[in-house]
Amino acid sequence: MSNDFDLPSNPAEAAILASGLRVEAREMPQLIRRVLRRLPADADTIRAELVAVRRKFWAKAAMEMASRAGQPWVRRADAEAAAKRLQDPEATPRALRMALDDAVAERLRDVADNAESALEIIAGEQAEEGHPLSGERMAALAQAVAEAHGLSTAATAEFVLRAGRTAERRQQDLRSAEKAAREKRREEVTRLRAWEKSLIGIEGVPKLLHCSEREALRWVGAGLIPVARKIRSAKGGRELWQFDPAEIVPLRRELQAWRAAEQMARPERARAPDQQRPTQIGRAAALAGRGSKEANQAVARAAALDRYAAHFATARAMIRRITIITGPTNSGKSHMALDRLAAAESGMALAPLRLLAHEFREALAARGVQASLATGEERMPVHGSRHLAATVEMCPFHNPVDVALIDEAQLLHDRDRGAAWTAAIMGVPARQVFVLGAPECIPMVKRIAALCGDEVEEISLERKSPLHAASRSIGFGELRAGDALIAFSRRDVMDLREQLVKRGRKVAVVYGALSPEVRRAEAARFRNGEADIVVATDAIGMGLNLPIRRVIFSTLRKFDGEERRELNSQEVKQIGGRAGRFGHHEGGIVAVLAGGGEPGFIQAMMDAPPAPPAELRPQVQPDAEIIAAVAAEIGSDSLFGVLARIQRAVLRKDDPNYRLADMTQALAIASAIDGVAGLSLMDRWTYALCPVDERDNGITRLAQWAVEHGAGRPVRPPLAGRLPPPDRASGEELQRAEKIHKRLVAWRWMALRFAAAYPDFTEAEAETDRLDSWIEDVLRQQRRTKAATRAA
Repeated sequence: MSNDFDLPSNPAEAAILASGLRVEAREMPQLIRRVLRRLPADADTIRAELVAVRRKFWAKAAMEMASRAGQPWVRRADAEAAAKRLQDPEATPRALRMALDDAVAERLRDVADNAESALEIIAGEQAEEGHPLSGERMAALAQAVAEAHGLSTAATAEFVLRAGRTAERRQQDLRSAEKAAREKRREEVTRLRAWEKSLIGIEGVPKLLHCSEREALRWVGAGLIPVARKIRSAKGGRELWQFDPAEIVPLRRELQAWRAAEQMARPERARAPDQQRPTQIGRAAALAGRGSKEANQAVARAAALDRYAAHFATARAMIRRITIITGPTNSGKSHMALDRLAAAESGMALAPLRLLAHEFREALAARGVQASLATGEERMPVHGSRHLAATVEMCPFHNPVDVALIDEAQLLHDRDRGAAWTAAIMGVPARQVFVLGAPECIPMVKRIAALCGDEVEEISLERKSPLHAASRSIGFGELRAGDALIAFSRRDVMDLREQLVKRGRKVAVVYGALSPEVRRAEAARFRNGEADIVVATDAIGMGLNLPIRRVIFSTLRKFDGEERRELNSQEVKQIGGRAGRFGHHEGGIVAVLAGGGEPGFIQAMMDAPPAPPAELRPQVQPDAEIIAAVAAEIGSDSLFGVLARIQRAVLRKDDPNYRLADMTQALAIASAIDGVAGLSLMDRWTYALCPVDERDNGITRLAQWAVEHGAGRPVRPPLAGRLPPPDRASGEELQRAEKIHKRLVAWRWMALRFAAAYPDFTEAEAETDRLDSWIEDVLRQQRRTKAATRAA
């Protein structure tokens, strides 16, 4: 019995002291609270409560045991399950270890029907989380799996040996690829620096070519002498053109043809050669030099990022008309454009999200037009259809149509995806292009149209139902049916949902980690009255037309990936505009939750005119054609080297027309997979475009897939194994399922591009569907469970 206490201060403490049980000082306050709820309490009751108090410490100790033993596959849920198995408050470390082994063995049995599948799933989880097992640890895991599934001694030995050898081979392949990638990266950095040092200014060109300064200037202006890099001088900001001597010297053999072409182009009473316009000389000289390697280089440069519009040859060959349709949310922009699209003989609708691509397809079907579907991870062709619904990145640039619709054009300014909208608007091969978006998109869309030489028409629509800012904040207890409560992280959404459920409210949730299928199911629950409040992130601001009466911000600040800042006008209008859906409510209200900010801020943001864009130059990024051209020009097979050259030389930072999109993730992926044997440059470029989440070890996972692919081994899809019953699923298990679903999205994206290397597409689709159903069941079942608990 503890001697650290004075006279008991209450009956619970007296009962604990009288029980004769050893109680630590740090345990006493919590134990007293638990015993107070069960008075009168005998020794057995106090003993049970002491065990309950100590389980948290036992779970922590169990995790430490697993860490010391080198068992990263042990989860916190295993440790908690082990702690629950102990009933003796004086349980020894040996008893805890045995309980942990039993809990882990139970999970290893439950995860799959046989040892092979269980090992694949558990080892896959470790790899997916960025911690692939070494040969030694894989063997230890295989031993535990074999014992859990009751394999014989001989079968276990063979199973363990095979698992260890496979893991060691994969680790060796990965280490070799990482080493090769580091060496290649060093070589490319050295090559880039040497190339930059070798460049000369325009004044050095005549000496290398054995021509006059005037001739050099004319031929540079005509595009016959390739410019390696354009930079701004530190003094005066004057533009400096730099040239690669290795490209200039071989041009000497073309001089005679160029000069002859100039003579041919000069009429009898022509002006002096130095007075002629470079464009005239360029046409004649190009004819004389057609077919030469240097002329081909000039053509390749003409299609570089500083002349990006020229990449889209099909669109440039058409006479296009761009109609910009702007207006607030609920103004009928999509309805107007879809009517025009459905009336056309052929067309396409490009959406920012897979969910919206599906909605466009359904909207066309409702108008009597069957459309195919194309997103990054799925294809749904319709035989004979001449209409397509797709995500923006899937825009087909070589298939001319009559009408195209491009939605949410304000995403031209998005840091991560803006370049996709640039490409779509510039390159969509349609005679009539409807560009939909907020008024903020107008200046940049006009800029793109001017670069393409397209005609522009503007249509501005008004909101169909009034929208008002609330004059006061809304208390938590004032939330009612038809409200949408907005947060800006998954954690905040789930916390708010929990608070509402405790108050007896029926709640639907929408956040970015949910698949489109689950989002639609949650939206349907809100729409049909099964849920009366929807708690959502700003993901609700794009698509999901819901019968919302009030949009209530839980906070007026958000973290945008770089900093925590106040919401801007466009965000308040885009999200708040979901209130008062036409046909459901006479008007909408936008408010802030009490304690979340000043109500006057919402009114100010709603009244604010469109903010002038900080940057009018559209973002551009390389495509496969540019990657191949630059690789051939610099004589390198390194994707990292090609991207580094593009970043440093192909498009200068102050180009008047374009700006280079952020290529940080593509460069990081290139660095990780450049050393993988068996993958071509174009294969690696495809990997660099895969949508992965760096915060979830996405690049590491992609590198592991690449190694398997390059070695000719099939890349297995991520699997979740057996899932707990929805009514017993923890928040941790729900989040894990969401992560696996997201990894399956990336796997399916790769499988559509490398079917032979990613062969189990049907299994991946089935696993995706299973996770969708389970996640939706968890969200539904948790509500029922809590309601049942309250009733009891």
